[in-house]
Amino acid sequence: MSRQADISLFIFWAILLSAPHISLKSQNAVLNNAYSFNEGEIRKGNALNLISRRTGYYLTYDSRIVNPEEKTILISDNSSVSEILRGIFQKDSIRLTVIGNHIIISKVFPGMSPDAILSSPGNAIRIEGQVTDRETGEPLPFATVAIRNKPRGSVANIDGFFSLSITADLVEDTLSVSFIGFLNRNIPVREALGNDFNIAMSRDYIPIPEIIIRSQIPEEIIRRCVEATSVNFGETPATMWGFYREGVKKGKELQVYSEAVVRVFKASYSSPSTDQIKVERSRKVENIDASDTLVLRLKAGLGSTLVLDGMKNRFEFMDEEFMPLYNFSMTDIVTIDDQTAYVIEFVQKEAIREPLFRGSLMINTSDYALMQAEFEFNPTYIGTRDETFVSSPSRGFTIRPASIKYLVNYRKSGERYFLSHVRGDLRFSARKRRGLFISYFDVFFEMAITSASTQNAVRFDRDEIIPVQTVFSKTINAYDREFWGNFDFLKPEDDLIKKLSSITQRISGYVEGVY
Repeated sequence: MSRQADISLFIFWAILLSAPHISLKSQNAVLNNAYSFNEGEIRKGNALNLISRRTGYYLTYDSRIVNPEEKTILISDNSSVSEILRGIFQKDSIRLTVIGNHIIISKVFPGMSPDAILSSPGNAIRIEGQVTDRETGEPLPFATVAIRNKPRGSVANIDGFFSLSITADLVEDTLSVSFIGFLNRNIPVREALGNDFNIAMSRDYIPIPEIIIRSQIPEEIIRRCVEATSVNFGETPATMWGFYREGVKKGKELQVYSEAVVRVFKASYSSPSTDQIKVERSRKVENIDASDTLVLRLKAGLGSTLVLDGMKNRFEFMDEEFMPLYNFSMTDIVTIDDQTAYVIEFVQKEAIREPLFRGSLMINTSDYALMQAEFEFNPTYIGTRDETFVSSPSRGFTIRPASIKYLVNYRKSGERYFLSHVRGDLRFSARKRRGLFISYFDVFFEMAITSASTQNAVRFDRDEIIPVQTVFSKTINAYDREFWGNFDFLKPEDDLIKKLSSITQRISGYVEGVY
């Protein structure tokens, strides 16, 4: 699979990082360094790029306070970096902060401090922005955005955009942004409040001699990963809060979109007990009319998010019984959250003619914990699958899977790892019997964990849990206007869904008994 499918670390835990100690005085010295420019009238985006190249520092700024296409005058005679930048952002009151080799350009709150705004009733403070590749400017889909010292975070959407609500007690913490194969970015929460940053990530190149890669036996790394399950994932149950969503698109048109705040009982990884999921609040959007002759609905989406925890319900390709059906190869070593991980790719053996999986695993080189699994049914044989993934009330159609892909992420919080993000992307072809034309449906489901605790974790009552095969969108009837208000959790890629705003704060409020 493509390394660019490194779309991930989706989720949401404290990221324990260590960085060289640099005094504030020495960090801010660059702002006093003097430079001369004689560029004349120039686009603001080009001016910032020139300043970045001359100083050797990367600039992170609120995209709402500067239009890169807008013109500015870049002429200075031995002026400080601070003076030059304030000249470009002259209409706005800005704060300049230096962290490592990055200059953070943020807005100054007029009249009220961040602490005052956070403590004021009714004020929802969110940290928003986009995560991009510094070299190419391309978005980094599903990058992880987390509070460094708390199990609180979010995941960027497919376009790299993210939204994270914070509370007053986090104002002195650090926002940590990570993406596989890139160096972590750390920004003080206080600097990020109220800003809409474009966070540019730098690639982390690890020169690994080919001999080191070849000397590793991927099957043995996987066995060590399985053997370390109880150590890495703990032997006690946990309660997790999260956000679940699923949707169905026919071509480019969204037909059904459902979402929910959920609570998960995660049984011990050393116990055969099953996990449970409880829907706390839910809602849906339907865009179906009489002209839609075929409507699909996802079956067992909620249940699938639990089944896809492959460290709890062993992935087939990591099971000793089925591993002989696959070829494994270690192809790289990458960085994840400032940790290194083996990249192990796998594919079914050529002699096997039934639809098995192909994909990649990211396993920590130090403790052998699984950090990410990305896999799909082999497209060569996917059409032979007879498993039913969707439900349709329409008759007279033949529906076949065209593509089934999954992504599962784990993140360490404290001394153990937790399931943090699960996503499934499924494509189906539908043809009316004896018809000539084929319609394609794209179905997705996704659960992102926002917090987890091992304290007082107890199983739910039977009547509270969702049955495994439930068609979730059909269970949603009541709409809690007080809870949802105008908020949504993620910024999905579809324009219709984008009309729903973030619900991150609502989850926190619900847990704390506000709603």
